[in-house]
Amino acid sequence: MRLWSRTTTLAAMLVSAASLVQAEDFPARTVENIFPWAPGGAMAASQIIAEAMSDELGVSMPVVSTPGAAGTKAFQTAMAKPADGYTVIDGYVAPLVLMPVLGKADWTYEDFTPLYAAVSNAFSIVGRKDETRWDDFEGMMAWGKENPGELRYSTGSRNNLPHMVIAKVLQSYGVVAQNIPYPSDPDSHKDLYAGILDFAFHTPSAYLQNRDQANVLLVLSELPGAKKTYHDAKSIADLDIDLGLSGLAPMGWTWWIVHPDTPADRVEVLSAAMGRALERTEVQEKIANLGFNILGFAPEEYQSVVGPVADQLRAMGDALAWEEEQLKSLN
Repeated sequence: MRLWSRTTTLAAMLVSAASLVQAEDFPARTVENIFPWAPGGAMAASQIIAEAMSDELGVSMPVVSTPGAAGTKAFQTAMAKPADGYTVIDGYVAPLVLMPVLGKADWTYEDFTPLYAAVSNAFSIVGRKDETRWDDFEGMMAWGKENPGELRYSTGSRNNLPHMVIAKVLQSYGVVAQNIPYPSDPDSHKDLYAGILDFAFHTPSAYLQNRDQANVLLVLSELPGAKKTYHDAKSIADLDIDLGLSGLAPMGWTWWIVHPDTPADRVEVLSAAMGRALERTEVQEKIANLGFNILGFAPEEYQSVVGPVADQLRAMGDALAWEEEQLKSLN
């Protein structure tokens, strides 16, 4: 019995030592960030964070563009890899929360282990500086109320996240407007400034590119950093009306996550490295220069921050249906 006890104790010590060595050795090679979109501003923001995180980890961390199926292809690709901590998913809101809400993904945000919230990409409603029919967002809403179906706007493609957010805003004001689809956002912006559209969805980068002509009517975010990005334009936090939009729900954002079966010690290493990377002054400055805002929510805040987004997205889906029904009734 005593020999068994000694043997068992020795085995436990060896397992513990092996686990410690394993934790100390991680990561021993490249850690990939699987990014769900084509290269662009959002990918550049992820690359800034990944570069700083690679310094913290001591290994390279490439950001691998894996576009397709509204971001779900990247999730499927990442989840097919071993749950060993060497694959990080760039969890953008569309594949992480929206696609499951729409029934187009067989997971929910709760099926992943969170690292840190990375960045947000606040949307805005933009008009023209030479507009004479109204002076501000409330003025445009009053005009739209008096002229049902006459306002023309675009979010690029229809039924995407920006369309859902703006439809919810319009529904809150009882304003019926026509969403005109375009093959790309720049095409819709061109028509906005040509006077063909009345307003359009802009990201920070689109706003900065068109700043000489753009009049930001409303920033679709409560975050102070978003107002700063749009040079202190009015935001949803400044309105007297409750739009039912709060937190991360009305904007683009990403939370880096990993496979739920990833060993806890490796998750801890990745989370700590990401947290330190986000605190770097140079990282914050580079992200701000892109027009993005660092979020920095910690892993333990994941449920309380991301959870409410799903419910609000369902309400935005109802707003899309409302818009379509109202437009049909006008014809």
